[in-house]
Amino acid sequence: MRVGIVGAGAIARVHAAQWRKLPVTITGCFDRHPDRAAAFCHKFGGRPYDSLAALLQDIDILTICTHTDSHPEAVYAAAQAGVAIVCEKPFARHLDDAERMAEACARANVPLFVAHVVRFFPAYARAKSVVDSGAIGHPAVIRTMRAGSFPRSGSAFSSPFYADTQRSGGVVLDLAIHDIDYHRWVGGEIERVFVRGLTFRNARQAHNAHQAHNAHQAHNAHQADHAYITLRFTSGAIGHIDANWALPPGLFRTRLEIAGDQGLIEWDSFQPTPVIAAYHDPATPDAARQATASPVAEHDDPYYAQLAHLLHALETNTSFRVTPHDAVMNVKVALAALESMRRGEPVEIATFQEQQP
Repeated sequence: MRVGIVGAGAIARVHAAQWRKLPVTITGCFDRHPDRAAAFCHKFGGRPYDSLAALLQDIDILTICTHTDSHPEAVYAAAQAGVAIVCEKPFARHLDDAERMAEACARANVPLFVAHVVRFFPAYARAKSVVDSGAIGHPAVIRTMRAGSFPRSGSAFSSPFYADTQRSGGVVLDLAIHDIDYHRWVGGEIERVFVRGLTFRNARQAHNAHQAHNAHQAHNAHQADHAYITLRFTSGAIGHIDANWALPPGLFRTRLEIAGDQGLIEWDSFQPTPVIAAYHDPATPDAARQATASPVAEHDDPYYAQLAHLLHALETNTSFRVTPHDAVMNVKVALAALESMRRGEPVEIATFQEQQP
């Protein structure tokens, strides 16, 4: 198959590096900065295109690696061209965009895969398989952490985009959505969300905004670098997500804990241990708790795994691990979380309607 990439930033380079390991051809790249597209193609192959429309004429799969608020334009264009879509998360900045984009792909019968890559991380996939096996019984509490430093100048993902909550959705929509997706994958649909958040910039920005009477700046003063999200699943289970950009530069940590009525699964990226599942084994005469470890191979690259999965699903006409419904619901829960943080009270998912500025 022929692959085209729109966007030539850091995540586009991650996708391209993995595409090169698969039996596809990288046809080319379109970026609104032609020099960036040229440099990208020099490294990864293909040729730079001067428009998205031209690129779509020559490919079978489009990988969308642009900023979140520009996803709709590329998705609509690919759907109209009948080209399969791989879209980076979050699917959209606003819920109505996400819903319309999914509907456009369905009407055009165009395959749509949104790259919620955490489902393909070996530790997270292994934990899900342990839950599915019934070893820990009914999941009751899911806890995850995703923490790094703010995407500052000099880092691979440095961009003023992340600091603009109106465009990026901040730490909740851009970072915590990884864990929102994983919680839904393990625990099912979410009924209610409650969030508390903070940022060290709040006091200074709020004061400056008040002095300048700048409404846009005042809105961004309430963005969060650290959000603690509590989820209530329709099953009655509880989810906790700690998402923050508060670690020192160069550090990134993820943590996973799933507690069931028969056992516990744990994993921490800061610890050398693999996924641990401790559970009650009825087959053991003294009903002792058993511990099993599942090593995680370092070469199991999740970005490669998700693209290999995509190709296999396209070739066999089978379902994607991440469905369009998943992508839309993840955006909905994340935006409801932002609304909860703004209002300081729980938000029901079923009745949530986004209030755009």
